[in-house]
Amino acid sequence: MVTIPQEEYDRLREAAEDLADLRAYDGAKAALAALAAGEEELVPADYAKRLIAGESPLRVWRELRGLSQVGLGKASGVNRVQIADIEAGRGKGSVETVRKLADALGVAVDDLV
Repeated sequence: MVTIPQEEYDRLREAAEDLADLRAYDGAKAALAALAAGEEELVPADYAKRLIAGESPLRVWRELRGLSQVGLGKASGVNRVQIADIEAGRGKGSVETVRKLADALGVAVDDLV
């Protein structure tokens, strides 16, 4: 146990809060730089809410990109019926299939699973 004067404790606590604020600022600035460099993509709130609510990520990303199931099938080389099954939760698709879909949508495989 260490005992310090209340004033010193208050000063240290304020310094810790300032440091946390600076770190948050640095993180936000880095995220904005990544956006400006095209490394990150902003997802509109309504699409983000759909993803959070548990809707099929494949459907959400496909619609965000403005593609129909047929269009995504042509772009990815994956059968439209398989795309419909994945979106409906009737199938998961192989790793290779999900990779093709992710590539066609311009997202990471993790964004679809």
